[in-house]
Amino acid sequence: MPASTAARPQTRPVAAAARAVMLALVGVLTLVATRDPAQLWWIALLAVAGAPALLAPEHRLIGPLSRLAEAVVIGLAASQVAVSSALGSSVGGLGASAVLPYLAVPVTVTALRRQFREGAVLLGVTAATLLVAGAFTEVAGGRQLGQAGYLAVCAQWLILAGLGLYAAGTLHQVMRVRADGKPQPYAEATRLLTQLRTVARQLPGATLDPGGISEHLLEELRTVAPGNRGAVLSASGGGRLVVLAQVGVDRVDWETTLDADSAIADAWASQQPQTSARSQARSHSGGDVSALIVPLVAGVRTVGLVVLEADAAHAYPPPVVSRVTALTGPAALRLEAALLFDEVRSLATNEERQRLAREIHDGVAQELVMVGYGIDNALAYVDEDPKETAEALRTLRGEVTRVITELRLSLFELRSEVDRHGGLAAAIAEYARTVGASGGLRVHLSLDESTARLPAATEAELLRIAQEAVTNARKHAGASNLWVTCEVDPPYAQIEVSDDGHGIGDQRTDGHYGLAIMAERAERIRGRLEISPRQPSGTTVAVVVGSSPRRDNVRGSAAAEVE
Repeated sequence: MPASTAARPQTRPVAAAARAVMLALVGVLTLVATRDPAQLWWIALLAVAGAPALLAPEHRLIGPLSRLAEAVVIGLAASQVAVSSALGSSVGGLGASAVLPYLAVPVTVTALRRQFREGAVLLGVTAATLLVAGAFTEVAGGRQLGQAGYLAVCAQWLILAGLGLYAAGTLHQVMRVRADGKPQPYAEATRLLTQLRTVARQLPGATLDPGGISEHLLEELRTVAPGNRGAVLSASGGGRLVVLAQVGVDRVDWETTLDADSAIADAWASQQPQTSARSQARSHSGGDVSALIVPLVAGVRTVGLVVLEADAAHAYPPPVVSRVTALTGPAALRLEAALLFDEVRSLATNEERQRLAREIHDGVAQELVMVGYGIDNALAYVDEDPKETAEALRTLRGEVTRVITELRLSLFELRSEVDRHGGLAAAIAEYARTVGASGGLRVHLSLDESTARLPAATEAELLRIAQEAVTNARKHAGASNLWVTCEVDPPYAQIEVSDDGHGIGDQRTDGHYGLAIMAERAERIRGRLEISPRQPSGTTVAVVVGSSPRRDNVRGSAAAEVE
């Protein structure tokens, strides 16, 4: 029903054009067939009969009755024109072909409106009118109904109109089946996602969070294998790994490159557990070490690695390795499901963001630009130039320019992504520079990012939180300076945005929509949002993921200040 309703308004211009063209055609054919201008009154009668359907196509009674009147007039006109053109003809009845082409108009309109039953009724009424008129009309040699030419012409046009109506109905059915029927890949995806949702609700904690599953696995492994530290790693693309979770007293700068000469790379390639007397951390200080690396294999695909290390020699004999693999086998399937779910969610989010960006750019932004051009023209061609009118127009022009700037910043925010090679800090820095420049803010950046990467979903959420905090400072704080600090040491991260504006009186997230959204994003990645006043003025918004590391390892970092 909605699709039919949406299509109906489009039939009015088509119906009007069809009636105009066909009336002209039928008029010319009638003159050619009869050479009698008096017969054109039938054409005028057709126009009068079809006018109500053209003016009120959506009316439940006027439209159908008008088309019914057209069908009756067509039958009567065809019979009369056939009589006039048959004078002196040995065959007779062929003149009906001058009027019957107009039968395509009401039939086509019903097909466009998807009212195929009404089209069939119109054909039946036309056929009955032709038969009745032919039975009561006398021509030379008998009744008109007895003329072979008359019957042949009537049958020809009725059959053609019926075939056209049938073809339109069949095409509509095929298109509706294709629209309603889901393609096989999408039907399969729908089935799997529905099952995934059902299973996810039955899982402990009702979640498919890769970080949570990894932490739970490490806790289980601590009960069956000795270890001073451990981590769960997963692929992030580009031949690198990301740390999903880790345990131990100190934070570890794990080896995350798959092309390096390490037991981690060997375990990933061979899909077999590997033991080593060398630490898999790039910052290990030395001493006796035992390392166990177990690949998490789901089917034929390696989805991650578990790394366990103990500060003792020969800590992982074959019995311990067997106990560890007995736990990692089922965990691999759980982790794969969580990673796939995370990827699907990320794809859906990115697609929706791009869709919103296109809609804003193609809709409101373009309209506002046109409004701005209209104002420019008004200022240029005003005959009378009162000062108040000109000032009002200039003010309006300034407001339109401001709104367009806001929209462009919104588009930039929607399209901003964490580059696989640039990292989270670079994405936040680029956004802060762009927004700060548009708002006249002095932006101070302090960036400290490890070479290791956070999971893609976590980086995306942290970027959105930072964007919201920067945007709030520009729009509402009335600030002159903006301080952005980004500290990333996976799985730990802290993003802090401070301004020297007038601050906010109520620090509760439930009182501000933007703050509530940031809090929800932080909760989604198992982080925490902290909002506090800055001295002597302003507000500080910080999001923290994980616990603070002991920063005694050497990491790649960058610090910058932009003014």
